[in-house]
Amino acid sequence: MDMDFAMFRQVADNRDDERNVAARFYDKAVKTDKTTANGLPVFKNVTYVEIRLKDNNTEVFNQPASAEKIKRFSKEYELYKAAQRQIEDGTPLKQFAFLTAAEIATCGSRGIFTVESLAGLEKNKVLDLGLENEHHLAKLFLQASKSADAVADFAKKEKMYLQKIEKINEENNQLKQTIIKLNKSKTLRKRKGNNDENNS
Repeated sequence: MDMDFAMFRQVADNRDDERNVAARFYDKAVKTDKTTANGLPVFKNVTYVEIRLKDNNTEVFNQPASAEKIKRFSKEYELYKAAQRQIEDGTPLKQFAFLTAAEIATCGSRGIFTVESLAGLEKNKVLDLGLENEHHLAKLFLQASKSADAVADFAKKEKMYLQKIEKINEENNQLKQTIIKLNKSKTLRKRKGNNDENNS
């Protein structure tokens, strides 16, 4: 987490060579020529790069990321990969309903992409980044999630126990039926024996 934040600071502070250029790498679903057996289109994930002049919102370069662009904007690409690593192990902030788009962008600009990363920040880092409210909401969210997970886990175990009880009841019913059949068979044999004795 600290390494990702340090990387963001480095990018922000050390772009003297292209001070007026902003680059952003992101994923985009691109339609391929392939289709499924049902005739539905098949999409693939492609890394794109968006490049714009900081003082010019009309001129935007937005294409699949080439090796040249990755090399040219290597630090931004490292940030993109760092974000992917974080998201693999946590809940993306984009899915965190309590934050506004501006708050999510603020966190992202500081190297924080998941609820877990936000909640795990040390107090001094939270104050340095100005994320007190966001940090508090993330901690509350994770606490609520743990409670919800505990309830879900209990419900899952309860369902499993009920299934076991149902199976045991079924087995007991089968045993009862078997005992009843054996008793009837025994009674019939006894009656048949008594009848044979009386007939002789």
